[in-house]
Amino acid sequence: MTETIQPSPETPIPAYLRRDEAARYVRTTYNFPCSTRWLAKLAVVGGGPAYSKAGRTPLYTLHDLDAWARQRIRLPQHSTVKPEEMWNER
Repeated sequence: MTETIQPSPETPIPAYLRRDEAARYVRTTYNFPCSTRWLAKLAVVGGGPAYSKAGRTPLYTLHDLDAWARQRIRLPQHSTVKPEEMWNER
């Protein structure tokens, strides 16, 4: 008889998304472009969301995706001119 291990209610297991699911989650939740290829590139060069691996499969948590996506979104702005350049004479 095989016994299954049940997670403790005090320590919930985070939901993990595969790379294609992670890209879809970012696109639908934050409404900015995010592809599977882009996440793969960022995993190599840096700058992407944190991830874990199960064998060769990268896995992302919702928490890490949310933190990364929110970090990429800038504060609202009214102009493309930097504030310090507004008053400089040309």
